Amino acid sequence: MEENKALRSQNWFGKTGKDGFIYRAWMKNQGIPHDQFDGRPVIGICNTWSELTPCNAHFRDLAEAVKIGVYEAGGFPVEFPVMSLGETLIKPTAMLYRNLASMDVEESIRANPIDGVVLLCGCDKTTPSLVMGACSVDIPTLVISGGPMLKGHFKGKDIGTSDVWRFAEAYKLGQISQSEFVEAEACMARTQGHCAVMGTASTMATMVEALGLSLPNNASIPAADARRKVISQFSGRRIVEMVKENLTLSKILTREAFENAIMVNAAIGGSTNFVIHLLAIAGRIGVDLNIEDFDKFSQHIPLLANLQPSGEHFMEDLYYSGGLPAVIKEMREVIHNDALTVNGKTIGENCADAEVYNRNIVATMENPFKPNSGIAVVKGNLSPNGAVLKPSAATPALMVHRGKAVVFETIEDYHARIEDPALDIDENSVMVLKNVGPKGYPGMAEVGNMGIPKKLLEKGIHDLVRISDGRMSGTGFGTVVLHVSPEAAAGGNLALVQNGDYISLDVPNRTLNLEVSDDELAERRKNWEAIDMNITRGYVNLYINHVEQAHLGADMDFLKGKSGSIVTRDSH
Repeated sequence: MEENKALRSQNWFGKTGKDGFIYRAWMKNQGIPHDQFDGRPVIGICNTWSELTPCNAHFRDLAEAVKIGVYEAGGFPVEFPVMSLGETLIKPTAMLYRNLASMDVEESIRANPIDGVVLLCGCDKTTPSLVMGACSVDIPTLVISGGPMLKGHFKGKDIGTSDVWRFAEAYKLGQISQSEFVEAEACMARTQGHCAVMGTASTMATMVEALGLSLPNNASIPAADARRKVISQFSGRRIVEMVKENLTLSKILTREAFENAIMVNAAIGGSTNFVIHLLAIAGRIGVDLNIEDFDKFSQHIPLLANLQPSGEHFMEDLYYSGGLPAVIKEMREVIHNDALTVNGKTIGENCADAEVYNRNIVATMENPFKPNSGIAVVKGNLSPNGAVLKPSAATPALMVHRGKAVVFETIEDYHARIEDPALDIDENSVMVLKNVGPKGYPGMAEVGNMGIPKKLLEKGIHDLVRISDGRMSGTGFGTVVLHVSPEAAAGGNLALVQNGDYISLDVPNRTLNLEVSDDELAERRKNWEAIDMNITRGYVNLYINHVEQAHLGADMDFLKGKSGSIVTRDSH
């Protein structure tokens, strides 16, 4: 690796005269000795700790472990906060603020005397927002995930976040009481950490490890396991060496790294949200990635990890079975083994000695848990730019389906009518939800896996084809078509669907079509008006006017690319 002789931080702390005095003096009021400013690497610890982000509420402890590692390696650690996005609390959706948080991260890194940065992230949007922001600066960067919570236990059964949807149906049917519902809450979320299943948070942790941005086994070590602190300390040591080697993000995030991440995501049954976040990261670092790549590179990858919601088990089970390195080793014949990672080794080298300790958790390519995995991208007149579906979590019998549309114009319309006894819906229907995309919600909320009406649940029907321009939680499941682009609020054909229209879905042939003629659609368009959000100021107005469509990653058009790390002007 090349040696980085000129540290960014010395443009602050290495100055003589008034500016150097100011930059150092106010730092010294924290009790920092003068020799900390002697030219050693300054390592920023970008922390998304927040009590409003329960998944990340243990990050103060992880930051302390990182600091120990930085000091051990001869660096100078400085911790700083950025906007933290709590998936379970933020309204209308944390996705609305992913791009805002990325701006916070980017500008915080660039504006401060930081030579390398450790990103502490866990909850769904904290990972992509931090990586996106760091990409736009492109200094040595290493990611540490917060780790999954331990699996829950309820009435003798292991449970995790995917069971929320099952509990909701059972509650609707009167099969569990309100008191049991409350008891299950505590039984499920019993330790620190993010969702215990392969939801979006675990998918993001897997993504950064597959991209080479974290040390091996980062993805699956449980938050409550002491080894989460150990990997944090090792990461603190390693980031100092990365600065010395000038091992920047752009040297790791190559096209091959992105292809590896797509293949690994398929093998572990990762969230559909992976698509929109990886596209945004690629747009920041300057790698040419498109939505078709997710289908192309995952199409022939089977499901190797038996994890909920596509399978049966939990993230801690994956760790005990060998972790993500064990999965990647099974894929050594198909991935780019020579892709570089943050520890200076290739991903192939990192996984060469991995072992599988439980074949009920990690399967082989020759004998997988399911043949169909990854992300299917379907196109047609209903989704000219693409829509996505997760085959491993869908109902096989619905993968080719034709049915009449049951249309909900907004999320409020859905809530108002879904339990109406007069709702014309049966097991062959196709549920359509409009105006929940990037512009239409705004923020593209996780409402695409619409709940099935009680009258169908009572008949034993637990899945229908569901189509929307929104997203769904990575913990969700079902035959759910998401991210329809263009969205309804942007004038896509989704906006023109009417009750009773026939829609045909053919996942094997990757098509999604509204069986309405072009002439009829043109007539309907004459009477169509975009939904009025009545938002005229602030960040949300900026977002609506500049957010790109889902097939491009839903980043803001003016944020794509990078501005680098150079700041030439002083503050005094």
